[in-house]
Amino acid sequence: MEIADYIVAEDRRLVELVLEGDDRAFEYLFNRYRDAIHRLFVQRLGGVNDADDLLQETFIKVYINLHRYSTVYTFGQWVYTIARNTFIDFVRRRQDDLSIDERFSSPPSTTPTPEESVISMQQRTQIEHYLERLAPRYRTLIVMRFFDEYSYEEIAANLKLPLGTVKTQIHRAREQMCRLITEGEKN
Repeated sequence: MEIADYIVAEDRRLVELVLEGDDRAFEYLFNRYRDAIHRLFVQRLGGVNDADDLLQETFIKVYINLHRYSTVYTFGQWVYTIARNTFIDFVRRRQDDLSIDERFSSPPSTTPTPEESVISMQQRTQIEHYLERLAPRYRTLIVMRFFDEYSYEEIAANLKLPLGTVKTQIHRAREQMCRLITEGEKN
């Protein structure tokens, strides 16, 4: 496959390629979710310490268990669940290392309540539904800009496009996404 094919490929297609032995496809999956999962760990930990290790542990688990991925869920939801469980295991291991006094003087957990998790998952599912309805090039741009938080310059470099083209296409992609959301709310 050409690099551009990997960039625009949907997560499900990349998973298929990885399961067929294409390690490069896993690299693209990793790159799509790396920054978001890393930010999640940094936010939960209150700093960068241990975030890199948790990120690595998460994606090792993703790779090892990729054959268990079910398309009932989006790949992002599946990776997020593994990351969340990896974080929970990390916190438990850390708690085991604390004395009883230190355990009870810890600040309250920032883990979302079950209700918050359900709402977050529903919102994510709705956004992913609208993303799937976008043209592939617009979907890629939206994900890179707003989910992976790439700068315009980074997007232009990754996609080998002129900066002006990237800005124009992101603007059009945002407009199309807004139209889809607005139409969805009317129905």
